Amino acid sequence: MHPLDLFKYCPKCGSSHFEIRNEKAKKCADCGFTYYFNSSAATVAFILNARNELLVCRRGKEPAKGTLDLSGGFIDMAETGEEGVAREVREETGLQVVEATYLFSLPNTYLYSGFLVHTLDLFFLCRVADDSKLLAMDDVADSFWMPLDQVRPEEFGLDSVRQGVARFLEEHKKK
Repeated sequence: MHPLDLFKYCPKCGSSHFEIRNEKAKKCADCGFTYYFNSSAATVAFILNARNELLVCRRGKEPAKGTLDLSGGFIDMAETGEEGVAREVREETGLQVVEATYLFSLPNTYLYSGFLVHTLDLFFLCRVADDSKLLAMDDVADSFWMPLDQVRPEEFGLDSVRQGVARFLEEHKKK
């Protein structure tokens, strides 16, 4: 099922004449409003400590509950990517991001409450103020430091994070 199939009524006027325009839009035959289905922005944080270990989380909720993950999540409205990654890291681990450097982005899909959300995941290399007081909060079941030589991309549950970890490790080897 295409995600647009879930939108039955025009969000502007409420008309049921809300029809498929193309693979990424619906248009209301009554008021002319066109709704474009675009990706949601999300963040992912690579955080290394002084021992060159990566901050890794274990997912506490579906999708991919119990698998490895990196701290991150959806960007709120009126929030920059840097603000969003800092907020998500703080909410999930208690750590304060003092610097976030954009690395790359990858498209992804994320099943949330039975709805397939298309995302554009923005990956950041983050530096934190103090990495000694690590917590597991929000939707994180556990968080811990993992030596880079023990990080296995295939153990990460979300597609874009798995691809991002592989890319990060490959680029990190070149340095």
